[in-house]
Amino acid sequence: MENLGRVVLLMGGVSSEREVSLMSGEGVHKALVSKGVDVLKFDPKTDSLETLEKGGFDRAFIALHGRLGEDGTIQGVLNYLGIPYTGPGVTASAMAIDKDLTKRVWRSAGIPVPEGVMIDPKADDAVLEEAIACLGATGLVVKPAHDGSSIGVTKLAEPTVAALRKALEDAAGVRGDEVLVEEYIHGREFTVAVLDGRALPVIEIRAPEGDYDFNNKYFGDAVHYDCPAKLEDEAAATLGSLCERAFAAVGARGWSRIDALQRADGSFALLEINTSPGMTPHSLVPMAACAVGMDYADLCLKVLSLARCD
Repeated sequence: MENLGRVVLLMGGVSSEREVSLMSGEGVHKALVSKGVDVLKFDPKTDSLETLEKGGFDRAFIALHGRLGEDGTIQGVLNYLGIPYTGPGVTASAMAIDKDLTKRVWRSAGIPVPEGVMIDPKADDAVLEEAIACLGATGLVVKPAHDGSSIGVTKLAEPTVAALRKALEDAAGVRGDEVLVEEYIHGREFTVAVLDGRALPVIEIRAPEGDYDFNNKYFGDAVHYDCPAKLEDEAAATLGSLCERAFAAVGARGWSRIDALQRADGSFALLEINTSPGMTPHSLVPMAACAVGMDYADLCLKVLSLARCD
């Protein structure tokens, strides 16, 4: 524990995922304290950056999610201050927070992803009609391009221009960002944690009616998880390998979690990479780590031990 030095735990923040980040941070704080780590909580929303500059910290554990916490912003601050931090660096974080850019990079690396297009929520009806015609045969999924935790996501089983327009407005929120519209893949849902470049056991997510929304992710017990997933060994190995390649393709380091769907033909499509995964009681990286004999506190120590600056 002495080798880890004085640790600052970043949690909370100002993104739409603040509530989740606070839950993650509390869990990590309790775990690190139980292991004898000297750790101080830091919330960028309420605490001064002077605390980071003058705190004498040797490492930072980033439990922030979403904008300004997972997009390269705080990573840049920590680089400037010379404080090694958990998770990917500035470039990989900035790339991974952008779902469309991530998919472009993965596609160029030969990694399968859903078909999709970015749409301005103010686009005229002709643009929406074209998206429905090109992508909507099995439905559409409309999601913010830079948010996580399923916030602002709408699934349209039978898309119409009016329904797509409403979904775009919901996903764009107050910022009015462009929105990612993708084909609706009806299939089994999986997630894979990658720790130090290696995939942990695949987890299958079995949500009621396939609706793995914000509430089902973090509250209640309606969702069931299979860890390891009930997949043939070859299929599990294929998905794990794809996720390791996807992790490397964006230049990630430390840890991340990658979500995927399985098509009817058995092939996989990768959805997104989370470079600061949740550590709440319902979170999935601790579940995957447990499957290989690593408890929550030891996972926190492992992640912290991988802290680096760019």
